[in-house]
Amino acid sequence: MKDNEIIAQAIGVFRRESIELEKISKRLDRNFVQAIRLILESSGRHVMVTGIGKSGKIAEKIVATLCSTGTPAIYVHGMDAIHGDLGVYTPGDSTIVLSKSGTTKELVQLIPILRKQESPIIGILGTVNSVIGGIVDVVLDVHVSKEADTLGIVPTSSTTAALAMGDTLAVVLMSMKNITEEQFSRFHPGGQLGRHVRKLREIMNPDPPVVYSQATFLDVIDLLTKSALGAVCVVNNGNELLGIITDGDVRRTLLTNELSVGIFAEDIMTKNPVTIRLNSTVNDAIQLMEGRISQISVLPVIDEQRKCIGIVRIHDVFQAGLLN
Repeated sequence: MKDNEIIAQAIGVFRRESIELEKISKRLDRNFVQAIRLILESSGRHVMVTGIGKSGKIAEKIVATLCSTGTPAIYVHGMDAIHGDLGVYTPGDSTIVLSKSGTTKELVQLIPILRKQESPIIGILGTVNSVIGGIVDVVLDVHVSKEADTLGIVPTSSTTAALAMGDTLAVVLMSMKNITEEQFSRFHPGGQLGRHVRKLREIMNPDPPVVYSQATFLDVIDLLTKSALGAVCVVNNGNELLGIITDGDVRRTLLTNELSVGIFAEDIMTKNPVTIRLNSTVNDAIQLMEGRISQISVLPVIDEQRKCIGIVRIHDVFQAGLLN
């Protein structure tokens, strides 16, 4: 197979799956609204999501998305659910069952058990007119005309459709619960998402070491040693930032000046240093420190009047688990 043929086949997969998703979006109706309200109004604590095989894998991802967007959810494998794992279930928990055929034996056995627990049950089904379709409270139709593989039998378009329906439920629930950026950040305290939503004030050092411009070189070294933050900020009488002195500045000064007498903070500071505002995100700080040819490891945090109100280090970002 030639390179252009490989690309053409790959494009075909994307197109076939996107066509199926477009069809499903046009079939959304009051059933979707009812599913949202069942979840919001359920008396339980969680949304339980279950499935078998590939549907089970999609169910796990849906649970992760629900949890991360403010809807507590648990995943239970369809087989395990009828063999002891329902101990995690709280009476009244809403349940989402995933099945392409709508006849998955384990789920058919499970649904009557859940009925006894007063569970509202939503089916994300590839076959609406099916056994499961007839015994759940709400059916969300994710039927696809054809799978995206060349044989038309590998779960591709169908699993993408089920996943997209789960994402849609999670996003709409998030909106209806009015999840704020601050709440979202609590669900994502670490990693790439965390650094984009967490505010700098959460990890910065709020008591920055500061000296005046006429502080002696020895005073600077003393404060650097005591604070152990790798830098001191140079300010005027109004606490406005004038410059910054890092450990590296001190070493370079010692290399070029054998005697430290007559050297003051203003002589060795970096004037008008790179700074960051308090309302910035952690990711903003990372970009300022690392997204430059000459990387820096410390940033003074200032307010609107350029008053020095904190200091943040790349080490602080690493300790918060936000640097991959």
